[in-house]
Amino acid sequence: MCGIVGYVGNKEVLPILLEGLERLEYRGYDSAGVAFVNPEGLKCVKSVGKIETLRRTLEGHQCKGMVGIGHTRWATHGLPSLENAHPHVDCHQKIALVHNGIIENHDFLRLSLEKEGHHFVSNTDTEVLVHLVEKYFHGDLSDALNRALSEVEGAYGVAVVSQDDPCKIVAARFGSPLAVGLGEGEHFVTSDVAAILNHTRKVVYLKDRELAVLTKEKVETGSISPIGDRCYVDVHMRAEEIEWEVDKIEKKGYRHFMHKEIHEQPASLLNVMRGRIDPDGTNVRLGVFSEKREELEGLRRILIVACGTSWHAGLVGEYMLEEYERIPVEVEYASEFRYRKPIIEEDTAVIAMSQSGETADTLAALRESKKNGAITLSICNVVGSTIAREAEGGIYLHAGPEIGVASTKVFTSQIAALHLLTILLWMRNGRAGEAASNMIKALREVPEQVDSILHREKQIEDLAQLYKDSENFLYLGRGYNFPVALEGALKLKEISYIHAEGYPAAELKHGPIALITKDMPVVFIATRDSTYGKILGNIEEVKARGGKVIAIATAGDTDIRKKVDHVFYIPEAPEPLTPILSVIPLQLLAYHMAVLRGCDVDKPRNLAKSVTVE
Repeated sequence: MCGIVGYVGNKEVLPILLEGLERLEYRGYDSAGVAFVNPEGLKCVKSVGKIETLRRTLEGHQCKGMVGIGHTRWATHGLPSLENAHPHVDCHQKIALVHNGIIENHDFLRLSLEKEGHHFVSNTDTEVLVHLVEKYFHGDLSDALNRALSEVEGAYGVAVVSQDDPCKIVAARFGSPLAVGLGEGEHFVTSDVAAILNHTRKVVYLKDRELAVLTKEKVETGSISPIGDRCYVDVHMRAEEIEWEVDKIEKKGYRHFMHKEIHEQPASLLNVMRGRIDPDGTNVRLGVFSEKREELEGLRRILIVACGTSWHAGLVGEYMLEEYERIPVEVEYASEFRYRKPIIEEDTAVIAMSQSGETADTLAALRESKKNGAITLSICNVVGSTIAREAEGGIYLHAGPEIGVASTKVFTSQIAALHLLTILLWMRNGRAGEAASNMIKALREVPEQVDSILHREKQIEDLAQLYKDSENFLYLGRGYNFPVALEGALKLKEISYIHAEGYPAAELKHGPIALITKDMPVVFIATRDSTYGKILGNIEEVKARGGKVIAIATAGDTDIRKKVDHVFYIPEAPEPLTPILSVIPLQLLAYHMAVLRGCDVDKPRNLAKSVTVE
């Protein structure tokens, strides 16, 4: 994995491929390459490192051509190297292929192909695919790819070109996202529509086990199936229009995408609510409830499956749903859920949460839940994503593209969406009354409160300057703010490479307190809520051992200033909404720490934006 872009048409292919790859840089990668067909045959050029290195490498090559594919690789099988970079070519260097995903039976296939005389040059699982295509190629590239994929086990988004069947790209997907862009006399294939938005807004998302044949005149698709059972159809009737603008994926004056996205949160929170709250503020409307009203009214249990930051948002949702809906809620790591035998009882809803809507583990958990009879819902940001399409209903966040690898605005948008769902379910049982209207009113005030926090960013920047050389951090919170402690620690370690751990504050004395020294900064989320008195006691425990304390506190709390080394105030809000506010200074702290330490904020090492493999 990580990014695929392809073009066939009347224009020179190389500028389009390089522009597309640059649009995909945010996803994280360690090498890049392109392959294109020109009158001299197939050319494949690769480099380790940034796209700019690939540009320089291409300067010495004859790069004319009107069909080609490109790839940015994030290493899974084999170290970052020229040999392991995509595209991969066959033994005769006439076929080139790019691939996202993992071929699980690659060892078996490699041994079989080697016995047949194929020569491998990389350590990747992907290379077996191009040799399989070579094995089955007899003049028809789509037939060869179809035969090859019929032998593989695992996940793939794949695109292939050949000098002996030129003027076409053949692509296919199973479990790894792939979309086709439709133009006039030109067509595109990509793993992320951001790569092609400058050229087209009409997109067809390929389905699992669907194969597409792209020429400049048309795009046809058919199922990957046994030979003799294929039927190709034109895809134009399935086209969807991409609504967001190209400038949404530009920095617009910010130094980093992450910084821009932190500052976009007042707008992204408004977008979650837009059209979902009645003008008089007395009712919440979600399409998912209208579509599944009868099933949702009989709910007896909710499971939330997610990974990483989405899992932390799910924990906040668990607290809200159990407090107001009074039914059991469990938040599961999707990666664990899929490999055990989960109990899916009658009247259970499973909510799959994912920024990209393509997270492999979360998608697998969703499918397992459907197989076991659960009502399946989704909370996703990317319209048309696989999870959103496969769930029976869902909530789109409409937060706009999130380019920075470390998620920020989607986290707060997910909490807001869960808040809307909680209010809606709470109101349906007739117990909410005026309290629900008050919660809606408070939620509407949150975007402006977030904006007020962002206006005091300089305080956080000064704090980062003091602690930028620290190598360890603890984050502690209770109740609704325990998930915020986890998220704050995750952000810090993701982009600044500082070791950080989040804990429930009460767990301090059950082990972590042994780490407290004058060199261990401890961040407390200490808002005036139902656990306030308890967390003050935890602060005293740290101070008694010489620890440095940074507190996120409620505006007007002058008492806490006497107990801590530093305090940052956030506006007062109902307890379930405080995580949206308390996480903002922690996002800013992580960001400024990373900048001061010289880290690549938007593309932290070893991380990818969308984890589409296990």
